[in-house]
Amino acid sequence: MAAESPFDHKAIDDVIHGRIRLGVVAYLSAVESALFSELRDKVGATDGNLSAHLRKLEDAGYVRADKSFVNRKPQTRLALTATGRRAWREWLDRMEMLRKAAAGS
Repeated sequence: MAAESPFDHKAIDDVIHGRIRLGVVAYLSAVESALFSELRDKVGATDGNLSAHLRKLEDAGYVRADKSFVNRKPQTRLALTATGRRAWREWLDRMEMLRKAAAGS
């Protein structure tokens, strides 16, 4: 079996690779967890758009949402799962492989 090409686009995780999802996963990788409003502000998304992207990340098992009430107001706290952290590291490794291949190193 031939070795996989570093330029093979099929090896890039589409769940993470979307721009908003990429921002979400990158931010959540740097923190233990984040409130929905904090995450929305960090990635510059609308509530509805962020919700749709979070649903895709949750469906993939990359993000966990914990919902609670604080002073009778709903609060959603989000965190990367172990699967999400592993997928993030693999995505970063894939991008580094692509960068090195493009640079000829």
